[in-house]
Amino acid sequence: MEFRANDYKPGETFKFIRQCGDITQQELANKMHKSKNWVKANEQNISNFYFKDLVKMADLLGVDIIVKKK
Repeated sequence: MEFRANDYKPGETFKFIRQCGDITQQELANKMHKSKNWVKANEQNISNFYFKDLVKMADLLGVDIIVKKK
């Protein structure tokens, strides 16, 4: 499945990757050693995550992130 992150807010990208891993917010929080509130805040664009967090999440969930130059 392809997801073009430029068309979405950062939190929507964060949530999409979590959902690709088919896990709950709590399960992701546990895997990343963060709180469920941290996950929720990032998905709702209340907090800003670092790209390294996105990469770590994708790696933990077996999701590939491909960055393409236009």
